[in-house]
Order: sequence, then C-alpha cells, then structure tokens
Amino acid sequence: MIKEKLNTGQKALQINLDAKKYGTFAEIGAGQEVARWFFSVGKASGTVAKTISAYDMAVSDAIYGQAARYVSRQRLQAMLDLEFNLLVERLDKTRGDKCTFFAFADTVTTKHISKPGDEGGHGWLGVKFQTVPQAEPSQIIIHARMLDWETPRQQEAFGLLGVNLIHGAFYQNADPITLIGSLLDSLTNQRVEVDMIKMSGPAFYRVDNRLMALQLVEQWLTEAALFTASGDTVIPSELLYKKPVLLERGSFRPLTNPMLDMMERAHEMFLKEPALGGEEPVAMFEMTLRQLKVGDAIDHRDFLDRVDTLCALGKPVLISNFLRYHRLVTYLSRHTQKPIGLPIGLVRLRDVLDEKFYTDLPGGLMESLGQLFKNGAKLYVYPSLDKKNGQLTTVQNLNIAPHLKNLYQHLVDNQFIVDITGYSAESLKIYSGEVLAKIHSGDESVAQFVPPAIVEVIKQKKLFGWGKDAPKK
Repeated sequence: MIKEKLNTGQKALQINLDAKKYGTFAEIGAGQEVARWFFSVGKASGTVAKTISAYDMAVSDAIYGQAARYVSRQRLQAMLDLEFNLLVERLDKTRGDKCTFFAFADTVTTKHISKPGDEGGHGWLGVKFQTVPQAEPSQIIIHARMLDWETPRQQEAFGLLGVNLIHGAFYQNADPITLIGSLLDSLTNQRVEVDMIKMSGPAFYRVDNRLMALQLVEQWLTEAALFTASGDTVIPSELLYKKPVLLERGSFRPLTNPMLDMMERAHEMFLKEPALGGEEPVAMFEMTLRQLKVGDAIDHRDFLDRVDTLCALGKPVLISNFLRYHRLVTYLSRHTQKPIGLPIGLVRLRDVLDEKFYTDLPGGLMESLGQLFKNGAKLYVYPSLDKKNGQLTTVQNLNIAPHLKNLYQHLVDNQFIVDITGYSAESLKIYSGEVLAKIHSGDESVAQFVPPAIVEVIKQKKLFGWGKDAPKK
C-alpha cells in the first residue's frame, strides 16, 4: 500500500505530540510563519521551548553578531548555532536525557515580483537537530525562491516549506532522497524553487551533497544546482554575482584534451573582450540531466566520477535541466549582468541553429536566438575535424540551410558567433569514445588524450571503470 502523505497541519501536530522533540524557532522577516503552524494545531507546549523574531537589524546584530547581509547563509548559521547552544545550555540538565533538542531558523524576504526588476521573495531555512538525546547535532540548510506574486502567498509558502523541512529532518533523515521530495508537500515548483541544500552531521555521514544537488534537479525542485570544486553546494549568486561567466557544456566522460583546449582558448579570447575590462571570469562546467543518462537512467556513481574529474581542474560544476542554450543564458543572466561566454563545438552549434528544436516557442528559432544573445552572450566555436576525409569545419565554412544563411552571417559579422583561434591541431584528432575504451582497458596511453590531473584521479580512484576490461594476468 502507498502510504498517504500527511498535510502540513498533520506534520506539525505529529511533531507536537512527539515527546522527544523539543526546540526553538527563530525567524527573521516575513513573520513567524513556521512557528505559527505549531501553535495553530495545538499541543505546542510539548515542542516549543522558545520562539523569537529579531526583526530589527540592530536587535538582530546584538543577538547574532554583525552581518553584511541579513538574508544570507552566514546569518542563518549564526542563528542556528546560537539558538541550539542556548537550548542545550539551559535545558540539558532537566531534559537532555529524554529529549532530542532542535533549533529551526529562517531569514527571508518577500518581494512584489510584479514590480520591474523584482524577482520575488527568497530566503535561507535550516534546522539543527539531535537524532538521539545528548548526541552531536546534525543539520540541514536550504535556500528557496518564492515564485508567487502576492506577499501573503509567499509568506504562506515559507511556512509550508519550513514545516516540511523540520518534519523531514526528524522522520526521514535516514532516506535523504525521500526527504528532498517531501520539501514541496502541499506546494508545487510553480510556487517554490529550492536551489540549494546541504546536509551535515552524524545523521548524514554517508551523504554526498553533490548527489543531493543532483536530486534537487532530478526531482524538479529547481532547474539548476551548483557546487564548487571542493564539493560545497552554493547558490548561483554566491559565485556569479556581478561576475563575467565562461561556461562549457558537455557530458565529460571524461573531459579530454580537446575539451580543455576549447575552454582555455575561449578563455584567452574572452579576456580580451572590452566589456570585461580585464576582469577574470568565473570559468565553470555544466552537465544537463540528459547528458548524465547512461542508457535510460542516471547512474549516480558515473555522475560522481564525472564530477571528481572536473573538480580536479578546480572548476565549479552546474547541473541543469536546460536542454537549450537560450534557457541557460536566461538563467545565468538572472545572477549577473556581466558578459557570458560559451565555448561550443561545431556539432552543438548546428543544434543551436536547428529550427526543429524550437517548435514549442511562439517565435521559433528567432525567439531562441533573441534570448540567447540579448544579454551580450557570445559563442566561441571550436573547429571540427572529419575523421574520414580530414576536412576541417569552422564557423566560416559551416554548411547552413539556404534560408538561414543571411541570419547566420549577421550573427557572425556582429561577432555573436566567433571561431576559436590558436587551437591545438593534435587535439582535434581525439575522440571521446576511443578514450573511454582505453580507460576500460587500463591503457596507460590514455595520458596522451586526457589532462594529467584528470588521468591521475581516474587511476587513483578507478573512475569510469578504469582497467575493468584489462586482460587478466
């Protein structure tokens, strides 16, 4: 039988009736929307030790310390740490042997997204909790964007999300994938986007937060999730705010020399753009869910293999549901107004210009190109070498459908699409399928086709099935 989902009131009441759960609610902004649920369903005295809303900035600073930004991960962490420590300090002697303490905190802002330039509410929510009495605490923090237009609806959504987070932390911490799915109970992704999650502490010692970021995208809580080379999950604005961006898309099984050459040559050209003023761009890699599929499903081990190799190059990684480049650029432009550079191969350029991929858009190909290039994005195109006849294809000699030639020439003449120069001729002779076969056979010659840092991590961690097809000695 399928277990029926609890609604928000039932979740709050279950927690209130659980004699082992006792804690504090600290909320900044948008009212005490989460705590209100626990009072409204009754029996709150069994759960609530304290509620606090340090709404005034000076009061908030006096309690939690100075903050550069009040709606931030740093402010949320300060709230969680202080409130949990105070709870243990004050109540451990009287309740510590029979209760699991928790501190819930949020710092949020609601906005009127009907106003020009206003993207709606957003906030940080977290819960720090014990799984058994007097244990070291575990923690979950999330970042959410509110997509409703009206402030009361945004406030309501924050309340629902907070109750879901607390309930999931208490009763689903052994199954993080189900926990993530439960965050939008009584909500939809049309109302709320959860674009970052981080789990830590003893309850999650086996959890890889990169897989949790993937789950946010797989389960459609967000269209894209981002983490750093060190594996830390972050929200896009933490890395991209007011920064130029250079992003290369691929499947990266693994990243080969031509892929790295494409990124490095594009980086050299991008830096020369007058609009950058010499500013170093954020260089990153992106994989879509479609590119992560091996067969009909996403292999999580294979996903981590790809991420491990990309992180060996010290670059952040974006996972997304953006099949088309214009949607990717629209997403990036939400977080930065600086130029965006996209290193791209000839095959992908053909896809960008293929009308059949845009039948869902009222303006078809023209609409997609308008969205792609309106914010100063530029495609840096890596040439292609035909393995059979040795013919080199570039932006200049790419075969274009006759009715699109004038449009294409306009994009080339105005340097929206440019050839990558200074590329490695040897790299053009490398093909990813052949490289993967060499990895499976444990062929040491793979070092000629893959960057040294990636070869090292592949061999060390036996990624992508290193040596699985090697002859037995």
